[in-house]
This record gives sequence, C-alpha cells and structure tokens, in this order.
Amino acid sequence: MNKPIRLGHIDLSFHQASAAVVQAILEAHGHEVVVSAYPHEEMFRRFGNDEVDLLVSAWLPDSHGAYLAPIIETTRKLGILYQPYCIWGVPDYVPESAVGEIADLLKPEVLARMDRRLQGINAGAGISRFSKTMVQAYGLDAAGYHFEPGTEAQCFDGYEQAVREQRWVVVPLWHPQYLHHRYRIRALREPLGLLGGADEATLLIRRAATRKLSLQTLETLAHLHLGNEVVTRIDHAIRKEGIDALSLAREWLAEQIRQTSGIRLADVL
Repeated sequence: MNKPIRLGHIDLSFHQASAAVVQAILEAHGHEVVVSAYPHEEMFRRFGNDEVDLLVSAWLPDSHGAYLAPIIETTRKLGILYQPYCIWGVPDYVPESAVGEIADLLKPEVLARMDRRLQGINAGAGISRFSKTMVQAYGLDAAGYHFEPGTEAQCFDGYEQAVREQRWVVVPLWHPQYLHHRYRIRALREPLGLLGGADEATLLIRRAATRKLSLQTLETLAHLHLGNEVVTRIDHAIRKEGIDALSLAREWLAEQIRQTSGIRLADVL
C-alpha cells in the first residue's frame, strides 16, 4: 500500500460529490485515502500549510482565485472537473415578465411580494462575496434587501420552504447544485457582471505531493471530467436520497468503464 493521500474538499455537499470520485480513483490505484472537509478559507489554509495533498476543488479564476494566489507557486493544477457559475435565481412560478433581471427587484409591484432577505451560505463562498457587493451596487439595500450568510440548511431548506408556500424569493445559488435537480430555478440577468463568469472547478495538488502518485494516477486525475449535470445528480443523491457519496462515485466510474468495453480505469478517465 502506498503512503496515505490526504484529500481535502470544501465542506459543501457538491464538493463532496466530486471529491468522492477522486477518492474512488485513488483507491482504485492502490492508495489509502484520508478525507477532510472544512469551509473555504480554512481548507485553502490547510492546503497551503501542507496539511492536505489534494484539494477538491478551486473555482478559478473568479470564486476562489484570491485564496489560491498566495500559494500558487507550490501548487499544480490537475484536471478541470466541471464548469461552475453563480446565479441569483427565482422560482419558475415568479413571472419573467415581472422579474427578469436584478433591476426588476426594485419595481413597486415586485417589492410588494418579494422577500427582502437573500439567504446565502457561509461568508467565505464566492457567491456570498458577490452577493454582498451586488446588494449595494444595484441599490437594493435602499429598498430593504439584505444578504445574510448562513448554513447550507438555512439557504437550501429555506428555499424549498418558500417554494412549498409559493412565496417570491431570490436565492443566491450556483450550478452545479442539487436544487436544480428538483426545481426549475430561473437565473436573473445581471448586466454589471458582478457574479463573475463561468469558473473552472480545478483539482489541485501540492507540487511536493506529486511524488506520492504514479504518472499513471496523475494522468488519470488530469483527464477526469464530471460535468455540471453529473455533480448535480450525485449531490442530489447525497443530500435528498441519503446515498453514500463514495458508493455513488464507484457506480459512476463503473458505468464509464462499461461504456468503454472494460478498458482499464486509467485509460478511461
């Protein structure tokens, strides 16, 4: 057995989804894997302090670029796992004719119905930083809108409760994320571009840790691509169906092998 690989992921379930696939590949290549999960800033700090070998994943360049910048010289970028992007979204029962873009949130008829609280996740997330800026940049604060960082449960469960009650609500969200598997959430047009563009969810490894892995394993990880739809589906299965993330990852990898007539894992991904 090779030396244990310390695999870290940001402590959100969709990051867990992609990290489980990385873990399954490492185990298939004969590695023992030790997994840890922490909020954004803490995970990047641990990665920079050599407490983590691989980090799943950095959303670059916009969401997590500032966290990576101080440690870029000791970091190697491996594969791009999917293409995430941030949105402010509304339930599809909110008419687009009424709310199609951010500025529409200031219409008198919208103010009469829309929840002024924008419930987000932890403050270190890119969507949280972007949202705080947007509230001021679009003049929403003057109308009583405010962004509140919080837990995943507060954000996601709060959105589902609003949908059950057919309330008008704006959710600071992103793709991939399990709510998109269950609901049609319409992204509002955001002409100032403060939500950033599409990032690349990049698998990172400390340069010093590359010697723990064979060239074949590094090549496999470099070619791993899941895509937004796969991550959304696995995230939903983890959060709403109670299925183990690693079991889901192994099933997905097995399906990729079946689709390529049993070629070795390292040649598939």
